[in-house]
Amino acid sequence: MSAPVFATLGCRLNAYETEAMKELSAAAGVENAVIVNTCAVTAEAVRKAKQEIRRLSRENPGATIIVTGCAAQTEPETFAAMPEVARVIGNHEKMQAETWAGLKAPDLIGVTEKVQVDDIMSVKETAGHLIDGFGRHRAYVQVQNGCDHRCTFCIIPYGRGNSRSVPAGVVVEQIKRLVDKGFNEVVLTGVDLTSWGADLPAQPRLGDLVMRILRLVPDLPRLRISSIDSIEADEALMGAIATEPRLMPHLHLSLQAGDDLILKRMKRRHLRDDAIRFCEETRRLRPDMVFGADIIAGFPTETEEMFARSVDLVRECGLTFLHVFPFSPRKGTPAARMPQVRGPEIKERAARLRALGDAALASHLAAQVGVAHRVLMEGPRMGRTEQFTEVEFGADQPEGQIVTARITGFAGGRLVA
Repeated sequence: MSAPVFATLGCRLNAYETEAMKELSAAAGVENAVIVNTCAVTAEAVRKAKQEIRRLSRENPGATIIVTGCAAQTEPETFAAMPEVARVIGNHEKMQAETWAGLKAPDLIGVTEKVQVDDIMSVKETAGHLIDGFGRHRAYVQVQNGCDHRCTFCIIPYGRGNSRSVPAGVVVEQIKRLVDKGFNEVVLTGVDLTSWGADLPAQPRLGDLVMRILRLVPDLPRLRISSIDSIEADEALMGAIATEPRLMPHLHLSLQAGDDLILKRMKRRHLRDDAIRFCEETRRLRPDMVFGADIIAGFPTETEEMFARSVDLVRECGLTFLHVFPFSPRKGTPAARMPQVRGPEIKERAARLRALGDAALASHLAAQVGVAHRVLMEGPRMGRTEQFTEVEFGADQPEGQIVTARITGFAGGRLVA
């Protein structure tokens, strides 16, 4: 018998949860299994999940194939119908020790229910899964799961459920343990991070959590926030951005579009001017702040003029790292029923946005030449600045440590030191 094989598709939160599943499956003694943690963000993500399942089945003959994650949660019947798949497990179930205990004996797989996916909307709590180290040098801490919003293009709330927060005390204790283990950077992750605290007593905000971490874990050198919804940024968070050098000057924003009518049809809660105002104010508070952003190309009803406003937004917000999504209709979402943009137009608009992103990144890299940066080493010759820009070194550096280096050039989307 052999240890389970894990495959992770999709977001950082999925990758974090895979680490939790490794511990849960090891504790339960699960063997000779392949666990595929799927993503459901686009139709293409589901297609890739099925492709990955077939590949892993061929490469691991005789292994029990277990499928979990967002795609398993939103369309369990799709995966249950695959002959390669023995079990389909929901997003809540995959985090429960009893689920893995039930999978210990492979001979029981055939006689138990193939699909183990409950109503994710009934889940009220997010456990603080205590992973003492995810990534070798940068640790990711899940502080929130689920989403209360219903953007018209998004299937994720149906895969993750409503928003649930990990209590601040649990988060702080976990980060203390990670710092004791030698981690120099911690990243807070979640599905809708800025909604953290809304379901907790006294309804604290994300900024309160950030300030509490920095105050109670003084030995933590670097704290980073993953993707946020800028319209929900609270006063304490803006205060932390302005006053706390240990909070890293890099934010990834869920912007999605630059045209107000498209934003309304997406059911977003911000307008174009809100995004521009946030970026201007944040950069005023923290001049070295850099922004990444998600932008969708070819949302239903988007005209060339509407798309042009998304293009202009990249410059007006001063975005550096673009994550471009060609629109892909997800069955069960309102956007799938709207008048669709032609496929070739979507592809062409996405290509234009990506080219714009490449140019924005090149401009940022050129501006760093001659500047000294503090770099967290992720490998002997690769690390990231406080602004999350990759740096390649010509000589080995101490892995996991923060080194100061002067930038001498850039190539291939990376800085060179």
